[in-house]
Amino acid sequence: MNPKFPPFDPGRLATPEPQPAWAQYEPEPPGLFSLLFGGSARHDRDVERAKQAFQDAVTAHKKRESQRIRTLSTARSEHSARVREIEEAARSENAALKTRSVEFAQGRPEAVEWFATRILERSPYPEGFPKKYQVAYRPQNRDIVIELELPPTSVVPDVRGYKYVKTRDAIDPIPRPATEVRKRYGQLIASVALRTLHEIFSATSADVVEAVVFNGRLTTTDRATGKTTLLHLLSVESERAEFEDLVLSKVDAVACLKRLNALVSPHPYDLEAIEPIIEFDLKRFRFTDDIDMASELDSRKNLLKLNPTEFEHLVRELFSAMGAEAWTTLPSQDGGVDAVATSKNIFFGGICLIQAKRWSNLVGLDAVHALTGVMADHNATTGVLVTTSWFGRASEQFAQRHRIKLINGAELKHLIKEHLGIDVIPGVSPKHKPRASNNKQTGRPGPTQ
Repeated sequence: MNPKFPPFDPGRLATPEPQPAWAQYEPEPPGLFSLLFGGSARHDRDVERAKQAFQDAVTAHKKRESQRIRTLSTARSEHSARVREIEEAARSENAALKTRSVEFAQGRPEAVEWFATRILERSPYPEGFPKKYQVAYRPQNRDIVIELELPPTSVVPDVRGYKYVKTRDAIDPIPRPATEVRKRYGQLIASVALRTLHEIFSATSADVVEAVVFNGRLTTTDRATGKTTLLHLLSVESERAEFEDLVLSKVDAVACLKRLNALVSPHPYDLEAIEPIIEFDLKRFRFTDDIDMASELDSRKNLLKLNPTEFEHLVRELFSAMGAEAWTTLPSQDGGVDAVATSKNIFFGGICLIQAKRWSNLVGLDAVHALTGVMADHNATTGVLVTTSWFGRASEQFAQRHRIKLINGAELKHLIKEHLGIDVIPGVSPKHKPRASNNKQTGRPGPTQ
């Protein structure tokens, strides 16, 4: 940033006070008539008094000038100190910005989230629009997840205009049809979603942000209970290349979201909620910085150091604590460290097949594909895939379409802590910048420690 310095304005201090002039004090010389009657002596006395008054004025003037100069010097010093403060603040801020810029380029979550938040802060909206949002960056997927508060339904005026009624000498409102109000609100929230995607993609680089997930939520009053509730009305995920191919100035917002396979409430004005693509829970997104530490230096369980039986037992214990009613162990098909089980589905309802993978690398799309095959073999309508590592974006998209719940290592750590009261080390964290795209990852199990 380039600092702006306040100008030095000394005001009246910059102008010296005029010195006293003897002419202002010198008495008029006596006239000829006055001299004849002793005027000379009186004039001499007047001159002496005038000299004394003049000297006093000169002395007072010097004191005032000395005070003015001291005050002016103090003002200059204070201004100089203020300038130095501004310069130091600018240097400090520029240094912080440079550090954030480097960290952003490295894909560090805090820096990317800070930058995305600044983008949203500076996005101008009309009065009545909320300015509430949450931002999370997932370095393993190179995507930004944004949870943004949508404007209330009342933001669309229910009056289209006004008309003058001459017979009554009155101005009556022209109501806006309910169908138009509903349509306008749907267009509005769709436009907010597209605008947010555009702002993030435009202000970030492709090597850091490959995709953006947008969840549009609305805080409102539950009409059945009268309590404050939060509803999701819109959720969309877009890849950068797909979004940059759009001509936003010409699209219909609702049709554009449909093309992007967005989840949109069929009746957003009536507050009909949807399940977002990604539930926003920051503490579940993030692998902690200490998960790679040597387990011998940490008393917590390192999930990668558990043997297959121990890991299966822990997963079984977790899902039982979460409400699983039945558990039958099935033979693993891939020879890896898997615990495959069936239980009453606590996520979707009905029978769900649960599969756990104690891996140290990315769980690729082929592993999620394989789960659908196992589900078909056992007539399971839904599935849960648990891992100690992480999933790619392609896996998340596939799971969303096939009613599969994915639980990565960070979320697994959170669930074990929440339901079992045990603090664990999930495994290893993903690299800040994966070398290959999610579609190209094979997802083969990596070596465990």
